[in-house]
Amino acid sequence: MSEQLRRTKIIATLGPATDRPGAIDTLIAAGVNIVRLNFSHGTVEHHAQRVAAVRNAASRLGREVGILGDLQGPKIRIEKFAQGKVSLTSGQQFVLDCRADAAPGTAERVGCSYFGLVDDVVAGDTLLLDDGLIALKVLAVEGCEIHTEVLTDGQLSDRKGLNRLGGGLSLGALSDKDREDIKHAAALGVDFLAVSFCRSAEDINEARALAHAAGSDAGFVAKVERAEAITNLSEIIDASDAVMVARGDLGVEIGDAELPGLQKKIIRESLERNKVVITATQMLQSMVDNPIPTRAEVLDVANSVIDGTDAVMLSAESASGQYPVKAVEAMVRICMGAERQFDHDTDFEAAKRGLSRTDEAIAMATMFLTEHIQVRAIIAMTESGGTARYLSRFRSAAPIYGLSRHPGARRRMALMRDVFPIDFDSRGLAPRKAAREAVKHLFQLGLLSAGDRVVITSGDHMEQHGSTNTLRILKVGQDGSAEGLGEL
Repeated sequence: MSEQLRRTKIIATLGPATDRPGAIDTLIAAGVNIVRLNFSHGTVEHHAQRVAAVRNAASRLGREVGILGDLQGPKIRIEKFAQGKVSLTSGQQFVLDCRADAAPGTAERVGCSYFGLVDDVVAGDTLLLDDGLIALKVLAVEGCEIHTEVLTDGQLSDRKGLNRLGGGLSLGALSDKDREDIKHAAALGVDFLAVSFCRSAEDINEARALAHAAGSDAGFVAKVERAEAITNLSEIIDASDAVMVARGDLGVEIGDAELPGLQKKIIRESLERNKVVITATQMLQSMVDNPIPTRAEVLDVANSVIDGTDAVMLSAESASGQYPVKAVEAMVRICMGAERQFDHDTDFEAAKRGLSRTDEAIAMATMFLTEHIQVRAIIAMTESGGTARYLSRFRSAAPIYGLSRHPGARRRMALMRDVFPIDFDSRGLAPRKAAREAVKHLFQLGLLSAGDRVVITSGDHMEQHGSTNTLRILKVGQDGSAEGLGEL
């Protein structure tokens, strides 16, 4: 399985370009681990069709593929123009009309979807439209109108996004549409839900409570794309299962110059706090129209991988681009090239002290062992995937096989760097017997060979979440049987 040579996971957004017959099979075969449903676009019926197509394709190909539902969030947008778009010139006056009955836009004014914007801005503020391509300086706020001066020439078209430089808009993280979409996502059985424009841990907690009430046990992804989220970064990471560096709106709010350092900080802090991290937005943007990436894009993806991101994400490149499969193939090549630059030496002196969780301590002990003895693989026998996540926070030359009987747990592990989910049911087996059967199972799959040494983590109570408390070292026999070499 050559797929297992690549440790970094790939997320591909679904859209019109992936709706063609056989397209999803091809994407998964090319290396996609997680697909993203963008709830900013499409109907519930469209999303249901795509979920069914992904589940069917993954089953046919024998792959574990997770599904990420990405909530739209309260993105502020301008309304439509009478002619579809206008040209703006630096120095001209332009009005944002924040009321429900605003007329179709012209070169002098346009409606705004967020009526409360008049209370959030003051003269002197800078507003950025279309991911920062158009900048407006606020001159005055008069009733429902925000009078501005255009700072940059350019064309502005319908429904482009709007941000305030430096953040500070009071709009909440969950819209009424998001609350409905959480219910739809629960019915679709998505594996992850991403909360857009979150500002604090409370935003994540509210979304999780709504999902649980709807019967979903999806993992929650915090999209860091507001300046306020940086202030509350630690609490947001702790409240989430995964974190996404959403570089589009974040770069607009904090400025391009601050973005590279902040991306590294988010990745580093997410890993330190034992959470999964995704890097997203315009990673291979040129491949929307071109069959190969630019060298700058190659370096961007590679640097994210070297920094330790769990996953890299394609947006328009796969959803609406001309070369979705080539974009995935390019991601695979770049990730594998960057992974060869990994330094597998973990500084355990800098590792977390005073651990309160036994499974986390077992994971740390496992990774310490793999640095000091020759090990072919690490096997995590897990109910929820939690132990595999703890293991994957440390870098190791040995792959981590996450064995679980739960499809949801396996699909969640599909997002974790270095982790390769395997279907395995240990019910009814004593822990030692289960460990040996796990080794035999991987041997039969061609993932282990006679003479290999493996480290196995498991629990005394195999069917309980968070019960991992045992570490074993086993050697693979000629027939796939396992000889015990040590136990902790």
